[in-house]
Amino acid sequence: MKQHPLCTDTECEPDVLNLPVPSELRQEWAVLQTRRHFLGRTGKVLGWAAMASLLGDRVLCGDTRQQGAKGPVDPQAAVPLKLPHFAPKAKRAIYLFMSGGPPQIDLLDYKPNLAALYDKDIPDSVRGGQQLTGMTAGQARFPIAPSHWAFKRYGKTGTWVSDLLPNTAQLVDDLTIIKSTNTEAINHEPAIMLMNTGNMNPGKPCLGAWLSYGLGSMNDNLPTFMVLQSKLNMKEDNQPVSSRLWGSGFLSSEYAGVGLRSQGDPVLYLSDPNGVNHEVRRNMLDAVNAINQQTSQELGDPETHARIAQYEMAYRMQTSVPELADLSKEPKSTWDLYGPDAKEPGTFAYNCLMARRMAERGVRFTQVYKRGWDVHGNVTGTLPILCQETDRGCYALVTDLKQRGLLDDTLVIWAGEFGRTVYSQGGLSPENYGRDHHPRCFTTWMTGGGVRTGITYGETDEYSYNVVKDPVTVRDFNATILHCLGIDHNKLTYKFQGLDQKLTGPTPASVVQGLLA
Repeated sequence: MKQHPLCTDTECEPDVLNLPVPSELRQEWAVLQTRRHFLGRTGKVLGWAAMASLLGDRVLCGDTRQQGAKGPVDPQAAVPLKLPHFAPKAKRAIYLFMSGGPPQIDLLDYKPNLAALYDKDIPDSVRGGQQLTGMTAGQARFPIAPSHWAFKRYGKTGTWVSDLLPNTAQLVDDLTIIKSTNTEAINHEPAIMLMNTGNMNPGKPCLGAWLSYGLGSMNDNLPTFMVLQSKLNMKEDNQPVSSRLWGSGFLSSEYAGVGLRSQGDPVLYLSDPNGVNHEVRRNMLDAVNAINQQTSQELGDPETHARIAQYEMAYRMQTSVPELADLSKEPKSTWDLYGPDAKEPGTFAYNCLMARRMAERGVRFTQVYKRGWDVHGNVTGTLPILCQETDRGCYALVTDLKQRGLLDDTLVIWAGEFGRTVYSQGGLSPENYGRDHHPRCFTTWMTGGGVRTGITYGETDEYSYNVVKDPVTVRDFNATILHCLGIDHNKLTYKFQGLDQKLTGPTPASVVQGLLA
């Protein structure tokens, strides 16, 4: 029998090799316990120590956190990475994800010739036998639905933007608009998974988790990766998003996104329980950490180190998160910029303001989700509401970052999981129409550190249906984001299930050089 030094209860000492775990993990633990393995590792200690004294331990271990960072470093994560691979243009990223598929043809992909083709069937040669969703596969015809809204030219670039986006239109000289983004998935769940994790199947780390794993934290008191979900309007379609979109997959749970809530405590269990003061909470954490340290020494499970680090982060967040969420000291100019919606927690404008505050405080990756873009019907009724909710927030965030000198090293991304069809789903009238999922082309944009500004990249055909110039796949899109943050997507890998796993997967992907500054 064995007794924990901090507990009065006794328990049997676990036999590691008899635990109900996969055989590969048992073999790995067995190796860790052998004398030969121990001597093989310690035989190089003097050499490593000499190198550390010459180069500095941060260079040797590849730890990219700030000096003074607390908490254990995952040994698997530290040694092989040595990131960034080259000097990055961006230190952090903010990802505005428009879940549901914004209709590119109504927002940023102007096709003026479609007005003369109203209610005519889209040619079979354009559709090319494309797979259809169950929503439109049974339609007898596919009538063309031109955009209900006018477009105008803006900025020095003369970029065409819909009247639905008057604020975003003011940014065109700062944006990199990509009209040729395309995906392999035609339904929401696989398409959202592919866009966020690089794979259509669940269980893989998302973009934010890879960045957290590869680059580490810039702030000891806030998570490296934070997630904000925006409220839905009652008229919007509630296409759900799940926590696996910001999960860490096979990476340590330390790298998963931390959600910030709009009601109650910003983070669950942030406040001390009733009857428990801060000193008691600290003592409890110290005791739990001591037990975890003992467990780590006995079992060698790296996830125990992640648990220790998460407990410590949670304790520090008791001070840092309330300060982050306290907007009382924001000046009048902030509210003039973001608008009155920003004063209501959970709105998209509020979340954009929070994203700026996170960027100021060194959060590496912030993801803002805005659902409701699944406009299968009633486009003219729903789309203006969505644009009204998001247009000013996007403009305010980019403008605010620029005014504060943060845009040069912050990459801001706006994207959904796919686009919408030029033909109408369901009934078509001059006043209204619907649009189905469309993977072959959709419009995204970026701005800030690492990308060229004031350009439109890629082209679609006259029906906004097929890419005709400079296609950008989802994997290319993600590879380019990593590049802006100083990462070679082929080198940021993690050994899992016998493979060197990476965000862009086994399919070849390329950094889109035409997007880079």
